[in-house]
Amino acid sequence: MILDILAAATSEIPAPTGNIATDLGNTLVYKFGFNTPFFVAQCINFIIIVFVLKKFAFGPLGTMLAERRERIKAGEEKLKQIEIDLAETEKRTAAALEEANAKAKAMISEAQDSAAKLGEEKTQEAIASAQRILTKAEEAAKADREQMVAELKADFGKLVATATATVAGKVLTDADHATINAEALNVIEK
Repeated sequence: MILDILAAATSEIPAPTGNIATDLGNTLVYKFGFNTPFFVAQCINFIIIVFVLKKFAFGPLGTMLAERRERIKAGEEKLKQIEIDLAETEKRTAAALEEANAKAKAMISEAQDSAAKLGEEKTQEAIASAQRILTKAEEAAKADREQMVAELKADFGKLVATATATVAGKVLTDADHATINAEALNVIEK
């Protein structure tokens, strides 16, 4: 086939026919070296090369570029999603911090209230304890006073009995001592 194409290329240009269009076409074909079999062979070669390039070069290259475009597009979408997630996480973090601050303030306020209440309770307990101590001290003082009064009465009664015995010059009996003590106590208590 290639030999046929080469043989046709070396053939001579036809002689002028007298038709201007045909002669002009033949002249142009001769000047530019147009050869129909070569032209057809070149067209077939071109179509084969285009098919081979499309199938083995541009096809895989186009597929690779399409995959790369898809990966870039997916990466951009993931980046947008990450930005959205980051914004949501920041909002949640801020909300959690606000909630923690509110809880901390509430706990501090509760602790202050509890401390004030506990301080008030301790103050009340201290006042109550002081009142109990004062009451016991008063009771003890009253008991001591009563005991001293009783002792004074007894001593006073003995003193009066001794003084009466000395003035009267006689020995008094226990009944006399009791009568004199009772009369002396009645006089003192009035």
